[in-house]
Amino acid sequence: MPHWQIALFIMTGYLVTALIIGILAGKGRDHGSLDEFAVAGGKLGLIVMWFLMGGAIFSAFAFLGLPGWAYERGAPAYYIVIYSAFAILPWYIVGPKVRKIGQKYTIYTVSEFLKIRFQSKALAVIVGLITFLACIQYLATQLTGMAHIFNMMTEGRMPFWLGALVSYGIVVIYVATGGLRAAAWSDVFQGFLMIVISWVVGLAIVFQLHGSVGEMFNGIIQEQPAFLQIGKEGSHMGAIPFTTTILVSVIGFLMWPHLFSKSYASTPNTIKKTVLVYPLFALFLVPLILVGFAAKGVVDQQNLESADQIFPFLITTVMNLPGWIYGLVGAGALAAAMSSADAITHSASLETTDGIVRNIWTNLSDRTVLLIMRIGVFVIGALAYLITIFGGQGLVALLIGAYGAIVQFAPAIYSALYWKRATVSGVIAGLIVGTVFNFYFQLVATSTPFEIHAGILGLMANIVITIVISYMTKPQNHKEVDDYINAA
Repeated sequence: MPHWQIALFIMTGYLVTALIIGILAGKGRDHGSLDEFAVAGGKLGLIVMWFLMGGAIFSAFAFLGLPGWAYERGAPAYYIVIYSAFAILPWYIVGPKVRKIGQKYTIYTVSEFLKIRFQSKALAVIVGLITFLACIQYLATQLTGMAHIFNMMTEGRMPFWLGALVSYGIVVIYVATGGLRAAAWSDVFQGFLMIVISWVVGLAIVFQLHGSVGEMFNGIIQEQPAFLQIGKEGSHMGAIPFTTTILVSVIGFLMWPHLFSKSYASTPNTIKKTVLVYPLFALFLVPLILVGFAAKGVVDQQNLESADQIFPFLITTVMNLPGWIYGLVGAGALAAAMSSADAITHSASLETTDGIVRNIWTNLSDRTVLLIMRIGVFVIGALAYLITIFGGQGLVALLIGAYGAIVQFAPAIYSALYWKRATVSGVIAGLIVGTVFNFYFQLVATSTPFEIHAGILGLMANIVITIVISYMTKPQNHKEVDDYINAA
């Protein structure tokens, strides 16, 4: 049997297994409960939370974009390990506070969290809209990864559009039927699979091509020493863009609604334990970086349509590996993409419904809201799919671009928790200005002063505007603010 057929069989088997696990996870649960669909009853345990949160890092970006960056740019790829190890730490303090506030006010989303704190439907609508746009961009990275995997592992026989449709279609089905619990238990299976595959196959590639990790690095140093440096002559990234990329990722990490809202899905004690063990996921990214380094000097980039293809290209073209390895790598990459796609799709539907729909049509019953959330999963999935098929950016560019928008929530969220003088006018003005700055430098100017990340420029403007306008406008009612903050 040809290698590509074996790979297709294994990847199909994986997709069927993921679908079954996702559907069975919600079996016997109250499918008509908004609380169950949104936060799985608020009782997810440590192991499930670890894999659910870890799926945010182990995505299509990790399996494809990260090796691609390591191959194309070298040392700058280390930014993902740095930020993934530290970005979760604020959750140790913030997470339990958000959980307690959520219990008091029955909150499931970022938009409702800010709406109640600042008593503003307009703010909730703006947050819902920004989340919708950013999540669509983030989802496009996952769909692009799924499509690349199917296309390359079947040696071009599975077209780009079909690979994305089949794999993401399964995600949409189990998220729409089982909600967060389906996504969580699917992520446990997917997380275990991709961790094992990344280490086993990643190290196998290094040792087969170079003999050892040390020999690989010695070869790179002799041929191109600047490849392993930041901000030096001949290196592929300066110190400022590298630092601000890490900064926007660290600050923006918890601002993603699919991460922030997990504060509502577990207990304060479990949240703290998850923070302590979560950085271990950063270790699982190391072999994927090594894969990109291993390809340096071995693969001519002219043979690739995109650097994102370097991992599957090594497997299918460069190395003499059996077909079942094709399938395992394909399944691992699909698992990485799907473990992020399910949580993002679920959260995007919640935020869009809670932030936009419920604040325009205010008298909807919980049953109607739940139906809209389920339908929203399909609508968001379709839009993300269309952007994937007709868009052209690489995985890293899509991901970092999405962070630039979502990091603008930081002043609003931290003000809600810690700054009583913040006003709704200041928060809204800052959020709008920061978002406009970010998209202007991303899409219009296409370059920034001193190569500072566009999201950081937007965040700086956001903070200044939030503070200035807050002091220029009437403070919020002290009792409302005290009742909200004291709930934490």
